[in-house]
Amino acid sequence: MTPPMIEFRNLYKSFGDNHVLRGIDLRVNRGESMVIIGGSGTGKSVLLKCVLGLLTPDKGQILVEGRPAEQGDRDAFLARFGMLFQGGALFDSMTVWQNVAFRLLRGKLKRPRDEARAIAIEKLRRVGLKERVADLYPAELSGGMQKRVGLARAIAADPEIIFFDEPTTGLDPIMSGVINKLIREIVTEMGATAMTITHDMSSVRAIADQVAMLHDGKIRWTGPVGQMDDSGDPYLDQFINARAEGPIEAVR
Repeated sequence: MTPPMIEFRNLYKSFGDNHVLRGIDLRVNRGESMVIIGGSGTGKSVLLKCVLGLLTPDKGQILVEGRPAEQGDRDAFLARFGMLFQGGALFDSMTVWQNVAFRLLRGKLKRPRDEARAIAIEKLRRVGLKERVADLYPAELSGGMQKRVGLARAIAADPEIIFFDEPTTGLDPIMSGVINKLIREIVTEMGATAMTITHDMSSVRAIADQVAMLHDGKIRWTGPVGQMDDSGDPYLDQFINARAEGPIEAVR
């Protein structure tokens, strides 16, 4: 039996008295697009950071293709991942192509500069940006263009696994739809495994194969996106329909 690409087993993480993850069990299969939803501060970003080794779990295990994430060559492990950060996280002092080719200009993935630039331009084209954008700086771009540059950077090294952290934050509905469509197309084309965290239900419906709801430190519900509306779970129902009344208390 093929192991899942990413598996969380009984994962715990606290920050002092704040028990963020309280026994997370979740499987993300190869080539699957998993979207994790839940309120602010429920630990969605903490999950991603634990996979990448930016945070160390207090208890439990994270397996990548059946092997503990913390074992082996760290650089080789991270080379398997791409990430689209919530705010874009572009380097202001670098041109667009240098941002896209950031990983291709250093470390294990290093390519000759001309080759790195050519790859960057190819990835920019894939996200709908013309070659002339390559030599601009991030400050010269709109928010939607910056998000596309971030997406181009996430796929520049053809990763096996891509993380998307609130990919449509700060975008208008039309540009959000464009980004969602690009993410879905690119993940499918690459055959990549994707994990997305988002509050945007339009993103969930556009890019998810599977959905997991994180609440009170645990996975409350998980299943195919097509079963989300008929889950029968009151927590999930309240969240996806943005109801003020229900078992989830609004933090004031």
